Amino acid sequence: MHKLERREAPKCLSRFRHGRDHWRRDVSAEDKKEIWEKLEAMQGHRCAYCEDVLPEGRRHIEHFRQQSHYPQGTFQWSNLFGSCEKQDSCGRRKDRTTYREGDILKPDVDDPDDYLQFLSDGRIVPRNDLSASSRHRAEETLRVFNLDHERGALRQMRHSAVQGYLGTVEELKEWSELDEALYIEYLHEELKAIAGQSFETAIRHLLTAH
Repeated sequence: MHKLERREAPKCLSRFRHGRDHWRRDVSAEDKKEIWEKLEAMQGHRCAYCEDVLPEGRRHIEHFRQQSHYPQGTFQWSNLFGSCEKQDSCGRRKDRTTYREGDILKPDVDDPDDYLQFLSDGRIVPRNDLSASSRHRAEETLRVFNLDHERGALRQMRHSAVQGYLGTVEELKEWSELDEALYIEYLHEELKAIAGQSFETAIRHLLTAH
């Protein structure tokens, strides 16, 4: 999970009204295509929550505040994200989980870097410097989206993603001791190269941890 910048709303959403229209009945395939184009401009082709790739056919438009609890947000652009179809995590898991409104991070409002630390073994943990209320939000986000289950696939996928960068980390350490200017240049090049990759945040935290 990383900070997202929400851009302009899809024009098609302005046609729909809560109480008059229904998501499944009235939002056409063309409408959803337009919505996906805007979501991809915000997220790339990655899940808003786990950062795994979002192939067509294995993704859905996610209502951050569930339609059953917040029907007035059905057609609100600020309430929509693109989520993977994993049944044990992300949007599908959230919608089957009980939690209090405001206790989970919203990635276009909150910066997950302020709350979460991604480790080289694939784990995600709350940052050490959090207040009690911020720690609660970090823990609830991990629980509700099930982003860090000990035996879950996501932890292993993140771990696999960072393995190819362990050599780069050693090179960065050497450069940091020899030439700070070249180290910073090399680090920026690496961060630019990983932009948009699956599990980018896990890789970025590894590269910048030292």
